[in-house]
Amino acid sequence: MKQGLVASSSVRIAAPREAVWAALVDPALIRRYMFGTEVVSTWQPGSAIVWKGSWKGKAYEDHGVILHLEPRRTLQYSHFSPLAGLPDSPENYHRVTIELEDDGDQTRVSLAQEGNRTAEERAHSQENWRSMLVAMKDLLEHKGP
Repeated sequence: MKQGLVASSSVRIAAPREAVWAALVDPALIRRYMFGTEVVSTWQPGSAIVWKGSWKGKAYEDHGVILHLEPRRTLQYSHFSPLAGLPDSPENYHRVTIELEDDGDQTRVSLAQEGNRTAEERAHSQENWRSMLVAMKDLLEHKGP
């Protein structure tokens, strides 16, 4: 995995870090804010993570590995999407790092996706992550877990 161009996004959520963490690792909650995605993982470092669903009418099954996990603080994983049309090899994986930190009575969620090959890919990724984080914020602040 090369670092490549980094897509980043962040949001402050009016919810405790524990609730935000639950939204990151609970498949039922993930489905509610991540475009209907079904996520399968044991959430242990070194274990597989799989995302399944449909994006713009196309079925997908992305996969990766949990690289680092510090409950209620950091989640890092590799990510490969066959929809990108690239070979399933290490240089075509992204590395996603999500960090949580207390910010007064809110939780700051910072996300970085390494390995974008072009500025266009980075901008596309950044917009997708921004949309996902806003949806998570809306879920936790207005609808509750």
